[in-house]
Amino acid sequence: MLKIGDVQIDNPVVLAPMAGVCNSAFRLTVKEFGAGLVCAEMVSDKGIVSKNDRTMDMLYIDEREYPLSLQIFGGEKDILVEAARFVDKNSNAAIIDINMGCPVPKITKCDAGAKWLLDPNKIYDMVAAVVDAVEKPVTVKMRMGWDEDHIFAVQNAQAVERAGGSAVALHGRTRVQMYEGTANWDIIREVKQNINIPLIGNGDVQTPQDAKRMIDETGVDGVMIGRAALGNPWMIYQTVKYLETGKLVGEPSVREKIDVCLLHLDRLIALKNEYIAVREMRKHAAWYLKGIRGNAKVRNAVNECNTRAELATLLTDFVQEAEEKMDLAESKAV
Repeated sequence: MLKIGDVQIDNPVVLAPMAGVCNSAFRLTVKEFGAGLVCAEMVSDKGIVSKNDRTMDMLYIDEREYPLSLQIFGGEKDILVEAARFVDKNSNAAIIDINMGCPVPKITKCDAGAKWLLDPNKIYDMVAAVVDAVEKPVTVKMRMGWDEDHIFAVQNAQAVERAGGSAVALHGRTRVQMYEGTANWDIIREVKQNINIPLIGNGDVQTPQDAKRMIDETGVDGVMIGRAALGNPWMIYQTVKYLETGKLVGEPSVREKIDVCLLHLDRLIALKNEYIAVREMRKHAAWYLKGIRGNAKVRNAVNECNTRAELATLLTDFVQEAEEKMDLAESKAV
């Protein structure tokens, strides 16, 4: 069990807030595979305050996703506070999260995202202002530091706690590392030992065994899974079950993968429209196909699909072909 503020979370497995990925269609699909908490992709505070149409669409939450953490980003206190107030009063998010880890230059140039990591005093000031302005629990997702010469993870996490933050999620990489190299779990353990609010560990959790090892080695209260869940919500289910029972659940069949891919597609179409959803689904379909033998040709063909019918036919035919090959191989073995 994981508790953030007054929000009770059934298990310690958390879906990371991945930009361009974690819309409601994806989050709900992952939630149905057992994630204790799902996180929405980051939303601009200025977009919320200006009531930008696209930003307002990003605030949509299906009630079946609950509990959900909605992440906002920004670099100016007054605007961040106003955006947090809007989310607090006008969304059914359970938790408001502040992004302090995005390494992308267009975000850091606005003094947002990972730029915060250089100043624990700013972190305290900004988080305290948001906490004072809202009723929902406030959390922060951060990286361990800006670069190897500026790693203030302990001080930054303590600043969040002093400011009234309810939890911290820590990615064990610096901003300079982006997503390269190895995540530093030692710093995650050090932070856990120096704060009293829940800590969620993030970085290099590729398997259920990795999740268990992170908990055992660092003492974190929760494990955040990001890229390993792309096209693979079974990773979430397998991790939850492994942490509960110590037993590994088997891999899904090709048909099971494609059935969930098509469910995801239909949810995306309902959320947006067919034209946008099919184009956005191309990358997801490639992720669902990853690891399936003989997928190269169909992965290339996915990028030519413009309608649901085209994509569904392509994937369904691939399943049929894969099953026929499997049946043939089994009959030869007998």
